[in-house]
Amino acid sequence: MNKVDHQDAEWFKSSYSNGNGACIEVADLGDAVTTRDSKQHGAGPVLTSTVEGWRAFIASVANGEFGVL
Repeated sequence: MNKVDHQDAEWFKSSYSNGNGACIEVADLGDAVTTRDSKQHGAGPVLTSTVEGWRAFIASVANGEFGVL
């Protein structure tokens, strides 16, 4: 994957976020999806994956493959 510019990304939190500080933000970049820790306010690192990789991750979470959170 090439370096992704996420500076102009539109970040959003899950509607399930309850404001306790344990949240991530996600941005859809078209051909990639990037995530970051919401506590960092944009100053921390980001994790970027392909759209296919993100979909596989979400499906695994929905199927309970990572245990109880």
